[in-house]
Amino acid sequence: MSAVTTLPRSRPLTRADLDQMPDDGHRYEIVDGMLLVSPAPSRAHQRAVGRLYLLLQGAIVGSDLELLLAPFSVVLADDTVVEPDLVLARAAAFTERDLPGPPLLAIEVLSPSTRRYDRFLKHSRYAAAGIPFYWIIDPSEPGLTAHQLGSNGTYAVVGQVSGDEPYETSEPLPVTIVASELVADVQRTG
Repeated sequence: MSAVTTLPRSRPLTRADLDQMPDDGHRYEIVDGMLLVSPAPSRAHQRAVGRLYLLLQGAIVGSDLELLLAPFSVVLADDTVVEPDLVLARAAAFTERDLPGPPLLAIEVLSPSTRRYDRFLKHSRYAAAGIPFYWIIDPSEPGLTAHQLGSNGTYAVVGQVSGDEPYETSEPLPVTIVASELVADVQRTG
């Protein structure tokens, strides 16, 4: 794949433009035709993503759900292709290349470079796309904010915890999450 050297100036970007981005360690997404580029995430970010993946994977065993880690494209529209840190959907909804439509749950783990996008831009775009559940994990607090889409098409906060306070839910899957455990440094003994 050849790297893009110039971007179109007279139109919003599309999925076809996104397919031309270089494989250089950055995460490339488009939201409403606007390019978002994020650097490689931090250790705390990756620790939280990995631990949350293991926890949620245990909760979906025996179900028809599949949980995938970024980078994996979620196509919400031709001009909106995102890569949530974790995405949960019915296994049959995925293709080998992407998830062509909204997942059941999108999870973003905040980084300094993505904080505003995840809390505002993606929050509103995910609601507009009809994603029923959206969770935001903040490894710096640590904390978790769970949103659920209402009948009015906007998200309501259905859970907000920090530190050692557990978040218990049955939707979209039964799980208990303690934000501090997602980022705690594991001390290894001899």
